[in-house]
Amino acid sequence: MATNRGTFGRMGFVLAAAGSAVGLGNIWKFPYITYENGGGSFVLIYLAAVALIGAPIMFSEVLIGRHTQLSPVGAFKKLGGNAWKPVGWLSIVGGSVILSYYAVIAGWTVYYVGQCLSWSFGGFTAEDAEGVGASFTTFLANGPLQIGFAALFMGATIGILMMGVRTGIERVTKLLMPILSGLLLLLVVNSIWSPGFGEAMRFLFHVGPISAGNVLEAVGHAFFTLSLGMGAMLTYGSYIGREQSIPRSAAAVCILDTVMGMSACVVMFSIIFSVPAAERAGTFAKSSTILFTTLPRIFYDLPLGALLAPLFYLLVAMAALTSTISLLEVVVSYFIDVRGWQRKKAALVAGGAIFLLGVPAALSLGASPTLSSFGSSFGRGGVFDTLDYLASNWLLPIGGLLIAVFTGWVLDRKMTLAELEHGHGPFPLFGVWRFLVRFVCPIAILWITWAVIGGRSFA
Repeated sequence: MATNRGTFGRMGFVLAAAGSAVGLGNIWKFPYITYENGGGSFVLIYLAAVALIGAPIMFSEVLIGRHTQLSPVGAFKKLGGNAWKPVGWLSIVGGSVILSYYAVIAGWTVYYVGQCLSWSFGGFTAEDAEGVGASFTTFLANGPLQIGFAALFMGATIGILMMGVRTGIERVTKLLMPILSGLLLLLVVNSIWSPGFGEAMRFLFHVGPISAGNVLEAVGHAFFTLSLGMGAMLTYGSYIGREQSIPRSAAAVCILDTVMGMSACVVMFSIIFSVPAAERAGTFAKSSTILFTTLPRIFYDLPLGALLAPLFYLLVAMAALTSTISLLEVVVSYFIDVRGWQRKKAALVAGGAIFLLGVPAALSLGASPTLSSFGSSFGRGGVFDTLDYLASNWLLPIGGLLIAVFTGWVLDRKMTLAELEHGHGPFPLFGVWRFLVRFVCPIAILWITWAVIGGRSFA
C-alpha cells in the first residue's frame, strides 16, 4: 500500500463526502424531478428511498474503503481476489466518464457567475430578458468558451487534489461547505418573503396520489444523488481512521445531502411560483436548460434579485467543485495506491487525461455538427448526452448493484459487523442493514436497470 495516501480529520470525511453528494443533482435536478413527479408525494418516497437504499449502499462503500485503506481497484482485489477486481475498474471508468462532461457543466456555472455580476452592475434590461435563452444557446455553441471554462474548472480541481487529502480536499471542503450552506440558508430565508413561497410549500409538502413511475424515479434519484456506485464514497472511506463511526458519519452525509436538496427545492419553487400561472407554462420544460435560461430572467424580476442572482450561481459553482474533487480523487487514488505515483503527478496526469476526454463533449453542444449528432442513431443527442446516458443509466447502477452483492453476499458477516461497530459501539440495526443490502438494494437497482432496458432514462 502506498504510504503517501493521507487521512481525513474527524469532520473531514463528513464534509468532504457531503460535498461530493451535494452537487448539481441537488440544486438542479432534484427540484426539477420533484416538480415533474407531483411534489410532496415524490418527496416522501424519495426520503424512504434514501433511508432504505441509498444509506445502506453508502455504509457498504465506506466500510470497504476503511477496512482495506485502499482505492476501489485495490480494495476489491484485496477482499475478493481478481474475480472482483473489475468492480474497482468500473468505478475508475465511471468516475472518469462522469467527470469528463460534468466539468463542462461546472464551467457553465462559472460563466454565469460572471454573467450575473455583469447584469447586476450594468442592469438587466428587457432585451437581456428576451434574449437570455438564445444567449445560452450561443454560449453552448462556442467551442473555445466551452473548452476554456471546462479547463478552468478542471484546473481548480487538479490544484486542490495536488495539495493532498488533509491540506487539499479536507481544507477546501471545510471552507466551501459552510459557505455553501450559508448561501443556501440566505436564499431560503429570502424565499419566505417571495410571492410564491406559500404555494411552493403547499406543493412541496402536500401528499397526493402515488404512482409506480413516481416510486421508480425516487429510487433512481436517491441512488444517484448520494454519489454511489462510482467509488467516491469508498475512496473517501479509505481515508478515515478506525476510531470514526461509519454509521454516524454516513448517516450525517445522507442527512446533509437531503437537507440541501430540500432547501434547493424551497428556493427554486418559491422563485418559480412567484411567476403568474399563465406565464409559468413551460418553465420546467427542460431540466438541462432552466438553470441558465429561465431562472436568470425570474431572478431579476424579484426584490434583491441583482444581489441574489450572482450568489445563487456562486452556490451552484461551489457545489459543482466539491463534486468534481471527489470524482477525480477516485482516479488519482488508483495511481497512488496501485502505481505508486506521487500525488502531484497522479492529479496532473489523471486530470489532464479526463479533461481531454471531455473535449468532444464540450464541442458536442453545437460547436461541432458531427459531435453534436454523434448519438442520434440510438436516441441520444451527441457525445455529451451519450456519456451522460451511459454513466447514469448503466455504469452507476451496475456499480451499485455489484457493491451491494459483494457486501451482502461475499464479505464475511463477522467482518462487516466488526467494521461497523469499530468506533461506533454496538450496532443494533446491523440485521436490518444486512437485509437491505442483500435483498432490497439489489432488487431496487435491478428494477432501475429493467426500466432502462425498457426505454426509461435517468440521465
